[in-house]
Amino acid sequence: MASEETSLRALESLMTEFFHDCTTNERKREIAFFCCYLTFPEELLNNFAQQVGAWRFCLYFLSSTRNDYVMMYSLTVFENLINKMWLGVPSQDKMEIRSCLPKLLLAHHKTFPYFVRNKLCKVIVDIGRQDWPMFYHDFFTNILQLIQSPVTTPLGLIMLKTTSEELACPREDLSVARKEELRKLLLDQVQTVLGLLTGILESVWDKHSVTAATPPPSPTSGESGDLLSNLLQSPSSAKLLNQPIPILDVESEYICSLALECLAHLFSWIPLSASITPSLLTTIFHFARFGCDIRARKMASVNGSSQNCVLGQERGRLGVLAMSCINELMSKNCVPMEFEEYLLRMFQQTFYLLQKITKDNNAHTVKSRLEELDERILGSWTGTERSEVVQEPRLLLMRSQGQERRSVELRGAWKQKGGNGMKGCLTCSYIEKFTDFLRLFVSVHLRRIESYSQFPVVEFLTLLFKYTFHQPTHEGYFSCLDIWTLFLDYLTSKIKSRLGDKEAVLNRYEDALVLLLTEVLNRIQFRYNQAQLEELDDETLDDDQQTEWQRYLRQSLEVVAKVMELLPTHAFSTLFPVLQDNLDVYLGLQQFVVTSGSGHRLNITAENDCRRLHCSLRDLSSLLQAVGRLAEYFTGDMFAARFNDALTVVERLVKVTLYGSQIKLYNIETAVPSVLKPDLIDVHAQSLAALQAYSHWLAQYCSEAHRQNTQQFVTLISTTMDAVTPLISTKVQDKLLLSACHLLVSLATTVRPIFLISIPSVQKVFNRITDASAQRLVDKAQVLVCRALSNILLLPCANLSESEQQWPMRSVNHANLIFALSRDYRNLKPSAVASQRKMPLDDTKVIIHQTLSVLEDIVESVSGESTKSRQICYQSLQESVQVSLALFPAYIHQSDVTDEMLSFFLTLFRGLRVQMGVPFTEQIIQTFLNMFTREQLAESILHEGSTGCRVVEKFLKILQVVVQEPGQVFKPFLPSIISLSMEQVYPIIAERPSPDVKAELFELLFRILHHNWRYFFKSTVLASVQRGAAEEQMENEPQFSAIMQAFGQSFLQPDIHLFKQNLFYLETLNTKQKLYHKKIFRTTMLFQFVNVLLQVLVHKSHDLLQEEIGIAIYNMASVDFDGFFAAFLPEFLTGCDGVDANQKNVLGRNFKMDRSSGRQPFGPHGPPGPRTPGG
Repeated sequence: MASEETSLRALESLMTEFFHDCTTNERKREIAFFCCYLTFPEELLNNFAQQVGAWRFCLYFLSSTRNDYVMMYSLTVFENLINKMWLGVPSQDKMEIRSCLPKLLLAHHKTFPYFVRNKLCKVIVDIGRQDWPMFYHDFFTNILQLIQSPVTTPLGLIMLKTTSEELACPREDLSVARKEELRKLLLDQVQTVLGLLTGILESVWDKHSVTAATPPPSPTSGESGDLLSNLLQSPSSAKLLNQPIPILDVESEYICSLALECLAHLFSWIPLSASITPSLLTTIFHFARFGCDIRARKMASVNGSSQNCVLGQERGRLGVLAMSCINELMSKNCVPMEFEEYLLRMFQQTFYLLQKITKDNNAHTVKSRLEELDERILGSWTGTERSEVVQEPRLLLMRSQGQERRSVELRGAWKQKGGNGMKGCLTCSYIEKFTDFLRLFVSVHLRRIESYSQFPVVEFLTLLFKYTFHQPTHEGYFSCLDIWTLFLDYLTSKIKSRLGDKEAVLNRYEDALVLLLTEVLNRIQFRYNQAQLEELDDETLDDDQQTEWQRYLRQSLEVVAKVMELLPTHAFSTLFPVLQDNLDVYLGLQQFVVTSGSGHRLNITAENDCRRLHCSLRDLSSLLQAVGRLAEYFTGDMFAARFNDALTVVERLVKVTLYGSQIKLYNIETAVPSVLKPDLIDVHAQSLAALQAYSHWLAQYCSEAHRQNTQQFVTLISTTMDAVTPLISTKVQDKLLLSACHLLVSLATTVRPIFLISIPSVQKVFNRITDASAQRLVDKAQVLVCRALSNILLLPCANLSESEQQWPMRSVNHANLIFALSRDYRNLKPSAVASQRKMPLDDTKVIIHQTLSVLEDIVESVSGESTKSRQICYQSLQESVQVSLALFPAYIHQSDVTDEMLSFFLTLFRGLRVQMGVPFTEQIIQTFLNMFTREQLAESILHEGSTGCRVVEKFLKILQVVVQEPGQVFKPFLPSIISLSMEQVYPIIAERPSPDVKAELFELLFRILHHNWRYFFKSTVLASVQRGAAEEQMENEPQFSAIMQAFGQSFLQPDIHLFKQNLFYLETLNTKQKLYHKKIFRTTMLFQFVNVLLQVLVHKSHDLLQEEIGIAIYNMASVDFDGFFAAFLPEFLTGCDGVDANQKNVLGRNFKMDRSSGRQPFGPHGPPGPRTPGG
């Protein structure tokens, strides 16, 4: 056996070489292989890290080397030993390890690199996680002793935080009982720990406060606040918070930061109780003041040295950590009655800090103070971390035996002298933490604090208002708007639950809400806020597909809308005059339009005038969106009460849209075309969109107008159509064209006036769309216009009897519309192929795409409507449908065409299945079944990429619709559908790693079983109600078994989405049809499924579904608990590798049967996987 010294030097050399920049990947693989077996060269087939005795060498390495890589490797070996092999380690070895590692830590904690020290702490805590208190009774006592000794206080705090992290929230490799035991043990120590931490923080504060006290008007003396008497009823509390903030030395700041980190993590899991004393809370708030102490930061930086700058950062970081502690307490929704007084005190103290932050004086404006407080603070510095930055690479260790690859973390280091060390490189700012607190206060605690007379909520809103509208960043402003949204939601729900007190509640908050509304509206206007708004990006889309400007506007308008819901009169009277001012500018542009040689030109050329016009147009666009957002508050029960206001808005919107269309501002020349022309187009588009938002109000007005026979409504609709029609042209920009099309669709679909088709401008659109010589609109616009015209003719009008609906005339017009739209498509039918052979394939594809996209959209828009509407629709479409079926075989090898045809047929099956009739539906199904041979399916799936897979998926979706159909009409197709699924589709996709087609196939199989259960199990009414009745008669057993086999195989594949879907399907079949209780499943499949699911849990390949898998295993096992425990479980454990006989017996005994309570026998998270020595 190689000597320890020789092995150590060789290991140091190899690992240093491994992490050198010049080492090749091939050489790294060689080193990784050799490092595994370095210490036992005569046993090359055994992994060194898996040897129980390897820890002795590692202990020597740790005490004898200063190579970071070797130390981290050695600690990883200990970690592996403790977490994966501890059960098999001899007791004497355990005792030695428990003794040696703490001694090593105590001896070297000041000389080890911080990451090695932290890793060693983690390893010792891992031992405690396994052995405390039974075999490691002094584990926690040692930590407390370390904290109490001034020399080792930092080390004790690091151990305490690690213990809290690893024991209070342990990983899933512990049993539920052990987790509960550890939590109880820690809870027993909470009072002692909190007392120690309080003492540490108080002693540091008191020690340094003596030197900080200076008489006024010294810069370090306290300030009195205007609202302090309201926020803090106790004069002593106010005096305490006004004490000057002490200047701490480096070591004291370091200890305080560690103590606050410990508190933050402890507060994340301990319950609110008397252990959290007023003294502790007051101390935390003392340190929270460090975050808003700008003068101390400035003093540190002004003094010049880099060390003083770091001190300033550290002071700010103490404030951030203290606010983290406060926020952890605030996040708890369950508050004991006895703790509510503490909460009130916390809120009072925090809002005192808020007052300090938002206090305006000669030296600082509020915004400049917030900008300074928003500096990012580096997170989690410790000890020697200040001298080096460490990156933690990984060394992949190969295990040749069994060709298993195991990744062992080998934490090494590259060093960058003079940098600031950090753990995780997390950054945060005091303002972010404070905003988090405000959000938690409003969302969680406002409801319980508002009733306290000692807490002035209105004054709090005043401070929040100042805090919101002086935020230095857009993100900070967004976060504050979220808080106001939470507050407005709370107020709305409170009023709805206490309608009798509505006026009193609103009167209390009215001034604050009006002020909020006014300021939010000002913030979205360039007139008041141009510099900031110009900074917002209006081009780059985020994950929600909106630009920064769109997000800013949307969040602002949400606040406006919520205020509108509470104070509709105030909101309308505030918004409408601002809108009118900008409308006057827009409507007055006509006087500046002059005729030039190339057309019309806007005669505004002065730079300042152009800038003012740009701002006004941008503001008008935003305000139009605001008006549209408020449309919902004029409908429903509020229609009559707010009718005049809504009518004023709609008439103004109709006027502005007609004005824009008539003078064609969207095509006018301007002095700054890159700026003003997009502004003019946007205003016109937003006016159309705002009018569209009032379509539900117009629909309600339509119902009222029908009863009152008023001409006013007819004029509104007719004028709107006069504004829309000129925009439906290929000469209009797409943005404006699509806005007009969407408005037309809303009028046709939502408003549905019976006279719409008779309006001349609508007839003009009808003629344009049906004219074969007219230039086609862009695809999206063409589809929208055709949908609108179809809906005008198909959808029944509200409040009209059947005889007044004019169905005969509308039916003829609809048939003419579809006939014109499908003219070129119908000419492609096979009988005319001979005359069309010269048409290029690409041209044919264009015709098919353009026609089917329109027809499919028409069918989809009418699928949920009345029977009469669907009948007329199918009558018009019938010839096109027959042409599609005739064309299908000719294009079966053109996957892009087949894809569009199947989309069309899928929409038909979903919406017009009844109207198509049984014979034709059968013809379609049979055609598809004949065309999709195994060869064709293979070609589509294997050789045509994603388009071919989409074709097969849509075909399977059509079959899903068919098998769900009730009755016996389509039952004769079941054998063919099952045969195609299991014999043709499934063999092609079963072994493919790609998820394509699989989800749709298994949904089809589920639908077959769920909706056709009696195809497999013939049950009588008598058998279903009599417990003692004979087992249900089984039919088509081979097909049922094949389907179940496919489900079982899917659980062996890595696709977690398919796994979750199929597990849900099985559980649904068991809930609805008692699948697990059926004889065939119980006797031939049950334990195969249980075995597969248990193996998945053991190998942790689908840990995200652990709970769902555990529930499924329980439901399956509960069918035959006796067989599960007596036969299956022993056999399963016998097949587990790496577990000795004694461990198998222990595992077997730990599976408890509980039939009476219905609880799972495996604990709430399902059956635990065996913890094997091999991992």
